[in-house]
Amino acid sequence: MTRPPAGRPPVILLIGTVDTKSEEIAFLRESVGHCGGTALVMDVGVLGRGGVKPDVLNTDVAAAAGVSLRQVMDSGDENTSMQLMARGAALLAAQWHIEGRFDGVLILGGTMGTDLALDVANALPLGCPKLVLSTIAYSPLIPPERIPPDLIMQLWAGGLYGLNRLCKAALGQAAGAVVGACRARTVQADARPVVGMTSLGSSALSYMKLLKPALEARGYELAVFHTTGMGGRAFEDLARRGYFACVMDFSLQEVVNHLAGSCVSAGGDRLLGAGSAGVPQIVAPGATDMVDFAAWAGCPAGFAQQPVHDHNRLLASVGAGHALRRSVARTVGERLAQSRGPVCLLLPTRGIEEWDRPGGAMHDPQGLAAFMDEIGMAAPPSATVHRVDAHINDEAFARAALGVLDGWVRDGLVAPGVAAKGAQEVTA
Repeated sequence: MTRPPAGRPPVILLIGTVDTKSEEIAFLRESVGHCGGTALVMDVGVLGRGGVKPDVLNTDVAAAAGVSLRQVMDSGDENTSMQLMARGAALLAAQWHIEGRFDGVLILGGTMGTDLALDVANALPLGCPKLVLSTIAYSPLIPPERIPPDLIMQLWAGGLYGLNRLCKAALGQAAGAVVGACRARTVQADARPVVGMTSLGSSALSYMKLLKPALEARGYELAVFHTTGMGGRAFEDLARRGYFACVMDFSLQEVVNHLAGSCVSAGGDRLLGAGSAGVPQIVAPGATDMVDFAAWAGCPAGFAQQPVHDHNRLLASVGAGHALRRSVARTVGERLAQSRGPVCLLLPTRGIEEWDRPGGAMHDPQGLAAFMDEIGMAAPPSATVHRVDAHINDEAFARAALGVLDGWVRDGLVAPGVAAKGAQEVTA
């Protein structure tokens, strides 16, 4: 995750259908050059050769998918054909990125090209600059779970057929954006292991304010992810790739959101990434008493009798009923049971987010009791369960989390911090 080597211009993998977008791809290749980069053109078209000579032939893309171009063309319809090309393009891009053959990706398309682009972009790791120039940028046609958390998307205005001043401006800006992103992309050398943590902002959940200095004193770097959909997806992607030495996954509201059908979802695989990679997990049920919804869209049907917290004009939350909270507890148990690494489940029995304290909008002791009862039965035998007589935002909870981490370090389950100056006690 570093910038291109000194003296070498950024290499941009430029993907498009040469058969139908030759003029646009030629202009993009030239624009990348003007911005100081080098374009590596991959042709994902199937209808013909076009007027641009690509660096990566469509036959190579088809072969990567395990078929011939003729098989792609004879597959039955354009949807099936493009899915085959998407598979090949994604596999090639993923392998070539590992090999260091390009630094960023720029993909051009309408609905067909955008569908392919999302597969390619999702095959690349977080931090690799990826820009999609699309006629349906930010459209509700694109399901949130298919959008990479660090994707740059730009509207390809006025460019559906042929070049004009409007689409040239969009093409040139896209080329400049991805080249600039590659040049600016850098990660400082840091030997400290990274602890991945989730939270819902810093008002509903605030434990990181206590944990950050304590973790840094132990020689760790802390990365906190906002669990409002994309944040959870980024967290899961990195956890699945083994980026973290340990995770403190304390905000599970995205699990609730997904079960309730909320648009604020990280997808159906939330709480599975770290476990699949064997990364040690300290887990707590933060904010599992609420369902997020778009504030401007109104409270979802079926929650009319539940309390509502309006966070801002974009985001609001409604209380989860007792049946839903029990369902969440069972889901958490099922997902933790799949973990290949150590799991500790911390259960703060006095509350799981700031607004559920006595007098708060979400205060529901019966609902909290229902969750705690169900999770006690649903927790897998492979997980260690600690009930903490505290609220999740209290100092006692932070101390409990650090106690688990310190024990795992002593047992060799988590890499020790670098240049740690001794375990620092949490102070309020």
